[in-house]
Amino acid sequence: MYRLSEEQIDYILNDIRRGGIETEDLQLNLLDHICCIIERELGENDDFGHFYHSNVHRLYKNNLREIEEETVNLLTFKNYYTMRKVMIRAGVLSATFFIIGSIFKLQHWPGAGVLIVLGIVSFSLLFLPLLCIMKAREVRTSRDRMVVALAGLIGILFSLATMFTVMHWPGANVLWFSSVGVSGLVLLPVYFFTGIRHPETRLNTSLMSVLILGISGLQFTLLNTRPGPSQGHVRVQAWIAEETLLQSMQPDSMSVAAASITNLCTQIKSMALANAADNPTLKLREGRPGDEFTQAGQGVKLLAALQKAVYDYNKVHGHAALPYDGTLLDNDLSQTGYQYTNLSLLTAVTQLQMYLANAEGNHRIAAVIK
Repeated sequence: MYRLSEEQIDYILNDIRRGGIETEDLQLNLLDHICCIIERELGENDDFGHFYHSNVHRLYKNNLREIEEETVNLLTFKNYYTMRKVMIRAGVLSATFFIIGSIFKLQHWPGAGVLIVLGIVSFSLLFLPLLCIMKAREVRTSRDRMVVALAGLIGILFSLATMFTVMHWPGANVLWFSSVGVSGLVLLPVYFFTGIRHPETRLNTSLMSVLILGISGLQFTLLNTRPGPSQGHVRVQAWIAEETLLQSMQPDSMSVAAASITNLCTQIKSMALANAADNPTLKLREGRPGDEFTQAGQGVKLLAALQKAVYDYNKVHGHAALPYDGTLLDNDLSQTGYQYTNLSLLTAVTQLQMYLANAEGNHRIAAVIK
């Protein structure tokens, strides 16, 4: 068996230190492990230097520093590997849920909302926090940890803003503005001035800063191009005006068929108004009217009954009495919840009632003339 000299042992120890191993106990353990390998496998007439450099790479993938990092993680972060597995699984599950949910939403299949919410919640509240914790353990300075924490916070806000927008929940704008504000006003300056100070990271820092600024600008542009509150207020006021006009148009008495149509319209509007959010005028939102107006929901059943009632009314009073082609009723009723907002649904039903009131008034005039 080969015997190492004192000079060779010192050479190995110095090479371990040059490789980035700073912990003394780890240096000695690696030294003992390498010495055992050399003495067991090196022949008496073999070259020590060549054998050492050609075999030491078996201990790592890229460099010896990896062993130091793994050891520190295991000593100070006992659940490191468990958290890494949970993070990877959470990332895969969230991506799967989101992709399948998006496909379901495009196809208007039931369960799309649940899948999208599960995907975004697992991504923003499980995957991203774990990723930030893992990355924070890899950096050394407090500034770098702050950058990682800010990036994770922006990712969470961006994900939640996307979920609130897709699900038409109130508060989406607040989340969007928060993500844009934190990324543009906090993350960008901290990241830029932290990385620009070091020559080796200056180029990457400049490129990433431009990328962050561009993404923040795109988000802000999207926010500005979305319909503003004033536009929604105008549409609400227009619907209120139509409702007021409808009240003045209502005849004192109606036929049984007209009363049935009016009753169905009232129920549909009450159901749409129940899906309300904070609005300074009507507590009415421009969101979707809810699951009641998809598939076989109660709203779809009411629309189907209204469709039949209008058809029967036109059959008696003439096909031009109430408009049908191109209206709310001339569609796949099970998809109403995806094709209409609360306000557009209310407007369509109110306009149908206005046509009905006008038709009933004309019938009364014709009856008096006769």
